[in-house]
Amino acid sequence: MTIRYPRPLRPGDAVGVTAPSAGVAPRLQGRLRHAADVVRAKGFEVRVGETATTDGVVAGPAAVRAAELTAMLTDPAVRAVVPPWGGELAIDLLARLDWDALAADPTWLVGFSDVSTVQLPLTLRTGVATLHGQNLMDTPYDVPDGLLGWWDVAAAPVGAEVVQRSPRRYRSSGWDDYENEPEVSTWTLDTEGSWRRLDCTHPDAPVDVTGRLFGGCVETVSFLAGTPYGDVPRFAAEHGPEGLVVSLDVCEWGATDVARALWAMRHAGWFDAANAVLVSRTHAPDVEGFTQHDAVRDALGGLGVPVLADVECGHVPPYLALVNGALARVQHGPEESVITQRLAP
Repeated sequence: MTIRYPRPLRPGDAVGVTAPSAGVAPRLQGRLRHAADVVRAKGFEVRVGETATTDGVVAGPAAVRAAELTAMLTDPAVRAVVPPWGGELAIDLLARLDWDALAADPTWLVGFSDVSTVQLPLTLRTGVATLHGQNLMDTPYDVPDGLLGWWDVAAAPVGAEVVQRSPRRYRSSGWDDYENEPEVSTWTLDTEGSWRRLDCTHPDAPVDVTGRLFGGCVETVSFLAGTPYGDVPRFAAEHGPEGLVVSLDVCEWGATDVARALWAMRHAGWFDAANAVLVSRTHAPDVEGFTQHDAVRDALGGLGVPVLADVECGHVPPYLALVNGALARVQHGPEESVITQRLAP
């Protein structure tokens, strides 16, 4: 079987905004409106669903969220769906979605964090590519040199190559104040930092590997391991004869929780076909001398493949735009770190 890519995003297309997990509280909706205006300024129509402005742990009952997400993903005029951000409980949608209907005329599903709880099953179950990149609330930020916005990658045709390079700088602090500065558009990348190999003694030991890319947020997608929504061995057999590149985002769990989650994913076969594993930079806490890097080494260090940490694929800005299903080449060394994605069937 082959990977299927949504039609490239074009000016005049509609972008849907729905909340499969958490909506936006009233005090932060100025940012939501501004982010929608930024997307409009790029030449797209924006359709904001009711769930996007519904406050609470979840943006309404699961049936309502599932229906609005389905309506947008199956509307032929909507060519990308970009939730405001993630949340906690997108997992309650999975049994309510008609996966065949969502795959019939694929639309780009864009975002990260809890959005990946829906993105990843869509790719694993149907072979439809999804886009792990900025959420809507991140869209107004200037994209650093070397990286691309989700709108750039979603516009690429099948067969195109998309190249991104680590800027080797990141933001050391937390989130901006969207309530008082809803139009903030610049990330302060105030700290130097590059990708780092954890599977060997030299952090810049060269890497040059290729494989089908997939991934998501550890705190959410680890619960899919061993279920029909996280059948990575099947995906590898059907879509990844070249092997896989696994991209993982660690958001907030302590190091021991992360180690347990990675072991669960390993026991479920998530890394059996891996040619490399990418793990995000994170501000999540260490635990009594057991670091986040230790957690990754403990679970994945013995795989016998390159394991790269501090990659821009998590909750620490800036963000790579990564296509679940793309054929990815990962190169790393002392001078630069590059990921090239080919939108290959």
